[in-house]
Amino acid sequence: MKSLVVFCSLVLSAAAPVAAQVEVDNNWVRVTRVNRDGGIESFATHGPSVLVYLTGVHLRMTDMMGVANEIDQKAGGVSFVGPAAQQVENLSGQPLEAVYIELKQPPSQAAPVSLDPVRLDPEHHIVLLENERVRVIRTILEPHLQAPMHEHPHYVVVYLTELHTAMSMADGRNIDNVRRPGEIGWRDALKHATENVGDRTAMEIQVELK
Repeated sequence: MKSLVVFCSLVLSAAAPVAAQVEVDNNWVRVTRVNRDGGIESFATHGPSVLVYLTGVHLRMTDMMGVANEIDQKAGGVSFVGPAAQQVENLSGQPLEAVYIELKQPPSQAAPVSLDPVRLDPEHHIVLLENERVRVIRTILEPHLQAPMHEHPHYVVVYLTELHTAMSMADGRNIDNVRRPGEIGWRDALKHATENVGDRTAMEIQVELK
């Protein structure tokens, strides 16, 4: 679990050059995009969060007891972090970018999801992690693939690639959805069907709240 606390200190520490931009802030989540170049982060703590890595990382991480671990993560990886304190050193020599999704209060109890995309189409909706607070899904949309009508609770979406989808909503609306790599969005609970109208495989991370 120590290896999952990588970017907790990136948001709060001023020991090394860090750019942090808040992109979503509501009753349930605070989503921050973090960029940093190098240096050593001083110790800092943060609450439970999901991290989505937009670049690969190679870090040396040292806990309050002086125990060090080296961490390698590929772009597109995710992790869940609980409250912790770590000192982090960037060993890659490259700039780092991540999306930091801090969890606030859980949403009020809603009707259970009956059209679960993981159950309906497990090949293209892959669960990366799940616990009592979140379920994180990697959705893969091949060119012109049409996903069946499905439902989500409240969720954050992070687009890993270019994406152009046609979204058919349960209320009859049709939405043209064009996104760039690294874009972040918040969506209230919804029911929709999605078609990749582009000519390239698209990929996104969905962090569903419980």
